[in-house]
Amino acid sequence: MDAMEHKPRQPVTLFTGQWADLPFEEVAALAAGWGYDGLEIAASGDHLDLQRADEDDAYVQSRLDILDRFGLKVYAISNHLAGQAVCDDPIDFRHQAILRPYVWGDGDAEGVRQRAAQDMKRSARVARKLGVDTVVGFTGSKIWPYVAMFPPVPASVIDEGYEDFARRWNPILDVFDDQGVRFAHEVHPSEIAYDYYTLVRSLEAVGHREAFGVNWDPSHMMWQQIDVVSFIWEFRERIYHVDCKDTRVRPAGGRTGVLGSHLPWGDPRRGWDFVSTGHGDVPWEDAFRALNSIGYRGPISVEWEDAGMDRLHGAAEAVKFVRSLLWQPPAASFDAAFSNQ
Repeated sequence: MDAMEHKPRQPVTLFTGQWADLPFEEVAALAAGWGYDGLEIAASGDHLDLQRADEDDAYVQSRLDILDRFGLKVYAISNHLAGQAVCDDPIDFRHQAILRPYVWGDGDAEGVRQRAAQDMKRSARVARKLGVDTVVGFTGSKIWPYVAMFPPVPASVIDEGYEDFARRWNPILDVFDDQGVRFAHEVHPSEIAYDYYTLVRSLEAVGHREAFGVNWDPSHMMWQQIDVVSFIWEFRERIYHVDCKDTRVRPAGGRTGVLGSHLPWGDPRRGWDFVSTGHGDVPWEDAFRALNSIGYRGPISVEWEDAGMDRLHGAAEAVKFVRSLLWQPPAASFDAAFSNQ
């Protein structure tokens, strides 16, 4: 049997969120020229207006026509920014800077949260219109401001934070279920689930419902000193999408910790930074072996972010690196092979 028969090549996509300053058509042209198979389209800039897409099928078709023109497909969409506002407290100037006007509205905090929740529901419907089954994003968190746990925080405050998450996200996930779409939460600082134990508790909060899973992006877990490979195995039933972004840890003479000392992105004094995929400390080969072992066959999305090089260079380099890791898994398990001896 030909080696390619038992596993078609996984698509390598470009996450468009870092390119929201460019028109969608220009990003599609760049991605096609670099050899990407498709896009993880962010609901940012003019790439994808979810409100318009929810109401206007012709607009949805215009996105698909652009992809088709460049020989690309959409494999997932992202709504990180609205998702962030669903649970966050406080809602403030930071959110106004990232949210669409129809979500921000008059800026009333609870109104913003409610409109952000509606936009997350909208993202499930738009994903179905585009023919994809995964929305990647953030959840926000009512309890992230208490991550340092000082002044002391009663357990009841943390408990209520997870209850708040469940109250706000279960109705969203109901719409995802109705549409046959899954939400892939990016485990990330500032979210309700930002490491191993907080993800466990978040899954418990929503009753382990299948609509809620994980976007495996190792970059933020690396600088938190989480084992990104064992994470894949521990949550093997919940890995719904994969983003590739690399991190290099720089001890910087012991002067900074994982929180980065409020220093700017790219500042070598930070102690860690995002770098071009394959140039950092993520154990990529071990990670892709783990993804193979759990049977992940979905898209591999490059989230290009490196303050140290021109992005037009790095994004082209990243797709080649990721493709080098997509070797064929064995056609049969070792146990099955040896049982015939």
